[in-house]
Amino acid sequence: MRQVFADTVREAMAEDPRVVVVLAEISRDVFGEHPRVINVGIREQAMVGVGGGLALSGLRPVVHSYAPFLVERPFEQIKLDFGHQDVGGVLVSIGGSYDDPVWGRTHQAPGDVALIDTLPGWRVHVPGHPAEVGPVVRAALAGDDRVYIRLSLRENAAPHPVVEGFTEVRRGGRGVVVAVGPMLDPVLAATRDADVTVLYATTVRPFDAAGLQAAVAASRPDVLLVEPYLEGTSAHAVAEALCAVPHRLRAMGVRRAAELRAYGTVEDHDSAHDLDVLGIAAAVRRLFDHPAT
Repeated sequence: MRQVFADTVREAMAEDPRVVVVLAEISRDVFGEHPRVINVGIREQAMVGVGGGLALSGLRPVVHSYAPFLVERPFEQIKLDFGHQDVGGVLVSIGGSYDDPVWGRTHQAPGDVALIDTLPGWRVHVPGHPAEVGPVVRAALAGDDRVYIRLSLRENAAPHPVVEGFTEVRRGGRGVVVAVGPMLDPVLAATRDADVTVLYATTVRPFDAAGLQAAVAASRPDVLLVEPYLEGTSAHAVAEALCAVPHRLRAMGVRRAAELRAYGTVEDHDSAHDLDVLGIAAAVRRLFDHPAT
């Protein structure tokens, strides 16, 4: 995904003089030398501040690093230099929740989308396949708004058309499963024998309330939300979408109860958070095999 992102941005830079990239060492070799690629060194707060200043001058900044260095460490700069100044930009992260666990907890940020969600006016995209990255990045560069794109080392086996709302991948009658980005393949495997509707999302903000309402109306008002970041990040959006419908919601994601500081493998982390096929399948059985009475 990162290579597609870099290739797409370089192509856009050749056509659009507004596009400028700001880095803090990470991915400098991917982008190479270019007069509009600015590497500020290991100064993540400065990286975001420089991006905000470039936006104030009329440029379209692309600010890029690992998720904890892009969102958590310089969060105040995101809030002030983009949000309070009411300027647009494109923040693009790699690493995800625990994509690269060999580097330990310092390189993990399961709370990144939840943090961005505290700020108004941000669009959030979570592609699940490299072929989905190009359309998302091109649309973000063409606009003037504030966009967060969360790239991953993990990917689904096949891409899906990039649309604003949910894509219905499978239809069933016992409830709805919402799979975000790279969680689609595990969800499809876990629901192979379940009579449920599966919705796929590459765009999580704005949240497709109408799409969820339509899916629930055609099935049952039981929803399993499976996100590749902090569990319950979109639970409030589901609740708002279904505020007029009695419903049950089970939110899955990186567990909140205890911070997992171990290294291990991606598969180890999946298992610990019940985000592997076995864990998701168990949640599917508990929710949809026992409908509310």
